[in-house]
Amino acid sequence: MGARRVSIASWNVNGIRARVERLSAFIDRSSPDVLLLQETKCNPEQVPAELFEMRGYRWAAIGAGGRNGVLVASSIGLDAPVLGLPASAAAGASAVEEGDPDLSDEPRLIAARCAGILVASVYVPNGREVGSGFWRAKLRWMQSLAHWSREVLRAEPLVLGGDFNVAPRDEDVWDAAALAGATHVSPEERAAFQAILDAGLTDTAVERAAPGETPAFTWWDYRGGAFHRGHGMRIDHLLASPSAGTPVAFSVDRDERKGALPSDHAPITLTIEVT
Repeated sequence: MGARRVSIASWNVNGIRARVERLSAFIDRSSPDVLLLQETKCNPEQVPAELFEMRGYRWAAIGAGGRNGVLVASSIGLDAPVLGLPASAAAGASAVEEGDPDLSDEPRLIAARCAGILVASVYVPNGREVGSGFWRAKLRWMQSLAHWSREVLRAEPLVLGGDFNVAPRDEDVWDAAALAGATHVSPEERAAFQAILDAGLTDTAVERAAPGETPAFTWWDYRGGAFHRGHGMRIDHLLASPSAGTPVAFSVDRDERKGALPSDHAPITLTIEVT
């Protein structure tokens, strides 16, 4: 059997029911083989199922009402869904400090096997403020994700796609000096992101960037005209193991941040060549 190409799109839609028309148009235009959504803000039974099913996608989701929520949809098979980070993943995380929130049960990861690749939709906690309990909980969640990724990669290919709420490098924010000391860019968060890569994954946006090119931003605040001023960050990522395939294309659909009722995130798409 020869090589084939698989496209995987990821998008923090900031409320799937509020973005049905935009999401429908994006799917019709882009036709990704696998679609990963974050911040769906609904329970599974509230997902507009016809949006996927009429287009030949199977899907699975987890959610908790109006907060968080992740979904995976696939037109190339969707088997053995993993609903949330397994409890065993916490073995890779630091101990919980007294008074810190426990985010382990929040609906922030769903994965499924799509044409032989385990593909996960990931929504990393925000962290709120450096040094806070929520920030420490974010680091623990990322440590658990790194541990889980290492365990998965012992047995099969893996792609993680989603909103990681981390800009890995200074080039990934509009003004590193202005944001120094803030969440998303702290050394600890960047180290936690690097640990996920060190599990055996590649930042495909960086890998596919031309020499001297900085990958595009994926998020812009709604406030202060941030999008039009270019004040963005690259916090949405598609991380892939070499065993998943060879990355041949990566794109950010910046136009989805424009127009009526946009999400504050743009969708990103990775195409890999699988042999």
